[in-house]
Amino acid sequence: MHERVVSSSVRKSGGLKDTVRTFVYAVAIALFVRTFFYEPFNIPSGSMKPTLLVGDYLFVSKFSYGYSRYSIPFSPDLFDGRILSSLPDRGDIVVFKLPSDNSTDYIKRVVGLPGDQVQVIEGLVYINGEAVPQKPVGTFGEDVDGQKLTVPMLEERLPGEDHVHDVLDITSLGRLDNTGVYSVPEDHVFVMGDNRDNSLDSRTDHVGFVPLENLVGRADFLLFSIDETWSFWQPWTWVTAIRFNRLFRPLS
Repeated sequence: MHERVVSSSVRKSGGLKDTVRTFVYAVAIALFVRTFFYEPFNIPSGSMKPTLLVGDYLFVSKFSYGYSRYSIPFSPDLFDGRILSSLPDRGDIVVFKLPSDNSTDYIKRVVGLPGDQVQVIEGLVYINGEAVPQKPVGTFGEDVDGQKLTVPMLEERLPGEDHVHDVLDITSLGRLDNTGVYSVPEDHVFVMGDNRDNSLDSRTDHVGFVPLENLVGRADFLLFSIDETWSFWQPWTWVTAIRFNRLFRPLS
């Protein structure tokens, strides 16, 4: 009876091939999920306070509005427009490519849809001539020009989908609190940050109207959140800085 003997060099060669094959499969699956289903993002600024905080990590669904070139990593120029396209709802939190460079990721809330007329008067949003209802719901600690201030937090109810969310209003006399009328073009949306006095959004030339093609996806789920007290060089802060009350939360 003869037993088959496999040399250690053959075993090592086979093991290396299996490792490489597993790695390639894992990368391919990750790219597939990132392209067609969900992509992770983190929040680097406070323009969406109180809904999103600096240090939040969230998942964006890529299939919510169909797919454009910006759904694909590196945005290759493979096709124009969107495939399986659907229109966002007012109130959706969206990630999009900044229209001025088509590469920088921004996150804001959809306020105006194609054909809408949007205006801000003394900090209050008007859509098609009707004021968007607001009511006070408390206060929020905000850093304004290096000072910690307590600012009003308001509940805002957008029309159509009857969507409710909270916004911050530091002042009704800010540079973006009184605007002209914005007429949202076809195939575009009008977006605003929830931190109304600290947001570069469609009220500015820097952002303007956002083409539907530039939408990356809808922010659906808050996975993780950590505040500014954590430090890579201080491992004991890795746990104490976690905002446990914000983990695994749906977004609205």
